[in-house]
Amino acid sequence: MTAWHIGVIGGSGLYDAGELDEAQEIAVASAFGEPSGPVVTGRIGAVRFTFIARHGAGHHLSPSKVNYRANIDVLKRCGVSDIMAISAIGSLKEELAPGTFVAVDQFIDRTVGRERSFFGDGIAAHVPLADPVCPRLAGMAVAAARSAGATVHEGGTYVAIEGPQFSTRAESRLYQSWGADVIGMTAMPEVRLAREAELPYALLGMVTDYDCWREATGDVAVSDILAVMSANADLARATLHWLAGALPATRAPSPIDHVLDTAIITPRDQWAPAAVARLDAVARRVLQTVPQKGDAGR
Repeated sequence: MTAWHIGVIGGSGLYDAGELDEAQEIAVASAFGEPSGPVVTGRIGAVRFTFIARHGAGHHLSPSKVNYRANIDVLKRCGVSDIMAISAIGSLKEELAPGTFVAVDQFIDRTVGRERSFFGDGIAAHVPLADPVCPRLAGMAVAAARSAGATVHEGGTYVAIEGPQFSTRAESRLYQSWGADVIGMTAMPEVRLAREAELPYALLGMVTDYDCWREATGDVAVSDILAVMSANADLARATLHWLAGALPATRAPSPIDHVLDTAIITPRDQWAPAAVARLDAVARRVLQTVPQKGDAGR
């Protein structure tokens, strides 16, 4: 049993977590480059929350320019136990109307050119990702959002596109034919990296628009997205407060906490020292079991 420490990744329109007790802004360096910005850490009740704005202050980073590896690495260095991501999403279904929330549970990755893994340069690993979202955290997030007054749809498939342009109408209809429910630009590779860092991840998407498949509402406009996000930002912050109050007093272990036990394929005696140093936060738990120089068997 351990204490909860929730890492919050705020997407478009959500650039702060609201009022936190004992709040501190901290710049945290990452072995994977510059994160989107400093983190703000504090408490809601008895629960510690650490927040990072995915797109940085003033939304200066486009989806393709976000350093997803550094953001996850920084949250891991801060000691978070779980990640709650909050994102703007477009709807691919009539019933998922703007202003509603969707607790996403599956993903289709259409991004290109982004760093998708912490591993591969000196230490190779293959984590399972069949069920990318933590059902425990997602379930509690749904309950918290409903308590805050949101209309929430449980489950949904998110197609992640590269952007920064929105889809063509043909692409939007193609994604519908694949069974996707919502569309966005940032959940991948974020969810992949969270799994590699042994951090249970849940995503609460705020529907801001019908994607361009719906000709009656026309093309997607940033102004419309920001208007909906502004209306829902306080609802998202209230969700975090409800979540803090609903979390069990202690955090029971999750299977995701030990996913690297069966994922690392490179023999321990062949781990590159530079990779070990680079992964000192992401794979801290498994690295701590490495015998030190001079120990038996070394």
